[in-house]
Amino acid sequence: MPIDSNIGRILFNRYQLVEPIGRGAMGQVYLAEDMRVGGVKVAVKFLSQAMLNKRMRERFETEAKTSALLGQNSMHIVRVTDYGVSEEIPFYVMEYLRGDSLNEIISERPLLLPLFLSLTRQISLGLERAHAGIQKEGKTIPIIHRDIKPSNILVSQDPTLGELVKILDFGIAKLLQEDGGMTNCFMGTLAYSSPEQMDGKELTSASDLYSLGVMMFQMLTGKMPLMAETHSFWAWYKAHKSQASRSFKSVAPNLNLPQELEKLVMKCLAKNPKSRPQSAREIINTLQVLEKADRAPSQPQEQPQKQPQEQPQEQQISKTLSRAPSQPKDQPISKAPTVPKKSAQLIVAQPQREDIPGAVQICQAQSWPKNKPIAQIVFPHSIQVGSGGCQTLATLWAMLSAREIEQRQVHKLYNKLYKNFLCSMAPHPMVLWLTVLYNQRQGPRWLPCYLDLKTAQGQEMARQLGKIGRYWLLLFPLEGPHTCAEVMTITLNQGQCSQLLDWANKSRLLPESQPCLSKALLKHELDKLQPQILLKLESGDSGSFSLGSDPGNS
Repeated sequence: MPIDSNIGRILFNRYQLVEPIGRGAMGQVYLAEDMRVGGVKVAVKFLSQAMLNKRMRERFETEAKTSALLGQNSMHIVRVTDYGVSEEIPFYVMEYLRGDSLNEIISERPLLLPLFLSLTRQISLGLERAHAGIQKEGKTIPIIHRDIKPSNILVSQDPTLGELVKILDFGIAKLLQEDGGMTNCFMGTLAYSSPEQMDGKELTSASDLYSLGVMMFQMLTGKMPLMAETHSFWAWYKAHKSQASRSFKSVAPNLNLPQELEKLVMKCLAKNPKSRPQSAREIINTLQVLEKADRAPSQPQEQPQKQPQEQPQEQQISKTLSRAPSQPKDQPISKAPTVPKKSAQLIVAQPQREDIPGAVQICQAQSWPKNKPIAQIVFPHSIQVGSGGCQTLATLWAMLSAREIEQRQVHKLYNKLYKNFLCSMAPHPMVLWLTVLYNQRQGPRWLPCYLDLKTAQGQEMARQLGKIGRYWLLLFPLEGPHTCAEVMTITLNQGQCSQLLDWANKSRLLPESQPCLSKALLKHELDKLQPQILLKLESGDSGSFSLGSDPGNS
């Protein structure tokens, strides 16, 4: 196998290429280390089809700056941080994200409804921001992607948000198309291109929404809404221009979707741009209504027994949760399974509360990490303390507005707290760690995050929580300075400690599978519990509780 000559190469005396991590139609992507900031990982993409002339370099610089501006304004667009030309080959540097392309995710199976709604809403939010445009020479210039497709959507696992969508390659298709010598060459992806794009017309945001409609159909069914006779330009031209889109019923007769969602997808697939949604905001509004309806608790009623593939997706979610291994069938997901005291494979440690002197002072001295966005997010973090880092603080970091933090401090008498953990062992061992700050004047502040029990970080955090029996919540002001403004010490009960240790031990024996699906299942379960949690907080009962569990475990 030939050795890649780029490995070890240093760009601009700064970025050292480590290994190739992806290849697409536009070029190759390398993992690199930024040597100026301590080896922070970045991704470097070279454009293999770039024209090696002055005009190309100027246009590449313009497009790189455009992508940088978009990434700063939206968390759903990959951040471009640098650009340049090396050996006459243009490249740009972007944030390095661990995750899977949407193409890889949906190639295995269609998405469950909650995950579909979440991912599509995030994609639409990114498109809305791009279509709103950037400022250039006093003018607002809308940005059209021109190549929306699953392989240009990256889904990473964020400890605060769960699945986080990032849109890649903004403006690259236009960059190459407008370069001299390529104006008559179609740029885009045939199966996802709008009719007007196939005609070579000037594009508007409606073209991206058509591509999104194709992708939405594929995400829900695993199939394409249009079928070309051959994979050629003219075959796809005919399909996009004159072929009617296939219906959901014709390709997935057992799929049970809300009518509003089917209408939305078909509206996006309209041949006439004026018949499509007029903005990404229209799509977002519809998706938000559907998400709210999906979270609403349904009234129990007797229904005929159906086969699993014929059940509505929301019923499949509940059924999957109930099939989590080692959990009694009638127990809620938040209830830990019974574990024998001794086992040939596992010995379950008994939780012992530990005092860590000066923990609050250590937390108060913390500053917001430079590798985290300045945004209202939540994430878990372990702080090593003591001589040689012999002890660990299990902490939760959250960024809120300065006013909200101040109001919490001023109105302490009205503050209440809820904390609990939900766990799904199948298909992938995952814990949803939930903290809710409630103030009668401000309402609830939900602070959920996830612990992946198949990672060393997730395992260690779960064990520390179970062993120490408490965690520290650090609040940081959004407006700055980004130093810790308030520390809360939150104590867990004995049942919660035992649950966490039990889950950490059991997860070691389970296979690694689909973390995205487990997160979607947990989020769906939390959505169903939220009204009950809020009712309990509003009624004057604080602390934590586990719905449906034994009183001694609450």
